[in-house]
Amino acid sequence: MRALVLMALLSGSSVVAAPLPRFTQPNAIWNVDVSQAPLRPNSAAMMTHLAAFSSSGWGDTRNFDFQIDFGMYVLHANAATTTVPVVAWPDPDDYYSPDCDAPGMAFPLPAVGGIEGTDPPGYDCDASDNDCHLLVVNDSSKILYEAYGVNAAGAGGVDTICGLRWDLTKVYPRYGRGEHCTSADGAGFPVAPLLFNADEVWAAMQTQGDFGHAIRFILGNNRMMRHKYVHPASHGTTATSDTHPDAVPYGSRLRLKASFDINGFSSNEAVRVILRSLKKYGMFLSDGGGIPLTAEADAFTTHKWSDADIDIDSHSLYGIRPTDFEVVEAGDPMTVTYDCVRTPDDFIFIDGYDY
Repeated sequence: MRALVLMALLSGSSVVAAPLPRFTQPNAIWNVDVSQAPLRPNSAAMMTHLAAFSSSGWGDTRNFDFQIDFGMYVLHANAATTTVPVVAWPDPDDYYSPDCDAPGMAFPLPAVGGIEGTDPPGYDCDASDNDCHLLVVNDSSKILYEAYGVNAAGAGGVDTICGLRWDLTKVYPRYGRGEHCTSADGAGFPVAPLLFNADEVWAAMQTQGDFGHAIRFILGNNRMMRHKYVHPASHGTTATSDTHPDAVPYGSRLRLKASFDINGFSSNEAVRVILRSLKKYGMFLSDGGGIPLTAEADAFTTHKWSDADIDIDSHSLYGIRPTDFEVVEAGDPMTVTYDCVRTPDDFIFIDGYDY
């Protein structure tokens, strides 16, 4: 593996440690401090209702605690990285169109990398075990490439049901890439900028700081408001089924309560970094599933989750319940239609999120 990484470095296709992709504009919704933001009027009732589903309050039909999944990789490319076409898989009728960019789009593919869930990391995915995301950021152009449902990637292309691009220099409108349009995440969100990794945790530990951005979380479709989503999500699903008036819609932003005792919860500064980030920036309900939080695997990071000064595993946040959170106001829910109307690629987002 070390030899392969060295070859990748020499070829300009490095996947060694680099910062997670971030939207560069401070008013991008993912970077906004919501510690003082107004709450939904029924915020407390929403969290009480969510907590009542199971003893731990998270998950889908299964009872999950506040667990972390470490299955995703974020790969780094530059102008020298080989690109391959996006290929509709298994056939064009299965491709998410017009939501995702058209098949044939050039997708950078580093020489060494991995699709979500592969261990050791590789470019062939067992779709029965995970969502098979492939996440690559071009650090030169500031374009993020994401694909969902990737079967395999190689010289012949990225075989996927959805491949798309995010421009990290732009502030997207409240409906993202387009109203009723999905992405590599069910809510229509970007994936990689809402993850966190061991390098990011370590850097924030040095100043007792935070990530500077919100993070991603998921719930079961049975726990989300039936057929609804709220901005900045641009998509939901008719698989959501909770008809209770206090159900949580797709796209909701939850923040950890100011009263939550971070120091009392953990003496581990790495854990405190995550909790400070949840208080200041919160977490977005991004997709349907079981394990609530998603972090990057440490195969390509300098720091490792098991390092003595980080020491984070999948159980490090156990005991945190929905009632420890509040729901940030997001406006009236939208009804799912699947009638995607894409935001033009050349649109200039003059007023950002408030456009």
